Amino acid sequence: MKENIFYWGPFLDKDIGTKKAIFNSAISINKYSKKFSSSIINAIGEWDGEEKNNLVKYIDFDIKIFEKLPKFSFIKSRVSFVIIFFKCFWKLKKTLDKKKPEYLVIHLMTSIPFILFLIFSFKTKILFRVSGRPKLNLLRRFLWKVSNKSISMVFCNTEEQKKELITKNIFTKNKVKVLYDPVYSIKEVLKQKISGSIDGDFKKDNIIMVGRLTKQKNFEIFIKAVEQLYKKNLLKFNTYIFGSGEDKEKLEKLIKKLQLEKNIFLMGSKKNIHKYYSQSKLFILTSLWEDPGFVLVEAVLNNLPIISSNCKNGPEEIIKGTNGGILFENNNIEDLRNKIIEFLSLNENEINKKKIISKKNIKRYSLFRHFKLLESYINPSL
Repeated sequence: MKENIFYWGPFLDKDIGTKKAIFNSAISINKYSKKFSSSIINAIGEWDGEEKNNLVKYIDFDIKIFEKLPKFSFIKSRVSFVIIFFKCFWKLKKTLDKKKPEYLVIHLMTSIPFILFLIFSFKTKILFRVSGRPKLNLLRRFLWKVSNKSISMVFCNTEEQKKELITKNIFTKNKVKVLYDPVYSIKEVLKQKISGSIDGDFKKDNIIMVGRLTKQKNFEIFIKAVEQLYKKNLLKFNTYIFGSGEDKEKLEKLIKKLQLEKNIFLMGSKKNIHKYYSQSKLFILTSLWEDPGFVLVEAVLNNLPIISSNCKNGPEEIIKGTNGGILFENNNIEDLRNKIIEFLSLNENEINKKKIISKKNIKRYSLFRHFKLLESYINPSL
């Protein structure tokens, strides 16, 4: 009989990359493992309505509050967290007591399982996946430190993030590992490319940007950087930004203010995003921080050249400086503008060399590579 691995990570925004990380990691275990079986905890109905997959199993708490919870601001998300805490605390305890999984992989709203494990004893071991670039305020630092004994391993998505976490001296050093996210399977990418239709407003051979419309993704800097490039006719590609979020209205107003409505288009979220990648010319990432960013891997997978901010944590590990793409100084409008001009001056051979390097660097983000690395950590005897 296979040992169980449960995934815990209630989310409020369905467009976050962590959701895909949980989903794909669970798939990789059920697809490749001979020893383990995985299930995702559907805590608040956040997984309801998701596309069915025979390789994904759910444990349903029957708490259908996801659609009703306040979202998309710091205060609203804190209110939602309190609600989720009281709704799910005892449900999670009951599930762990009854089903006794070998491991609980926790991604988001980590304080719920951390506090549970501080109060009660479980046979289950915690695998803590550090998502994004968390702010280590006093409360979070304290909770992580006192939870160290309950945690078997801490997973980071980049070497940079691992080094940064070790310097904080919160977790026992030998517990901190690098586990690259499972971003893609070639089969699923090919399936997306041939399924569905393209939005009629989308024109191929363009600049594509993908991500939640939030402060972190920093789309505002791009809009400001390309204003003069468009107006002087130096940039001939349209730009399509895919994603949803609380900054949508703000970005719409900025595009209108700078009179770029015929050049920059907000497209909303799309399920078959690979279809749009594959018909684009250039991918630009302007994030203030990433780890390293699902969209960056997806863009490289679709043979796109990359311009990215040199933000923490991760783009550098894919692009490798100027070899696999073009990096600009984080949050620097002028430098971004200059790097776009630099890209426009490259010939096809120079662009292809960068593509080859970045493609080599994303192999580690396949579902199979993720599974093999995870397996080597939790079952080193294999």
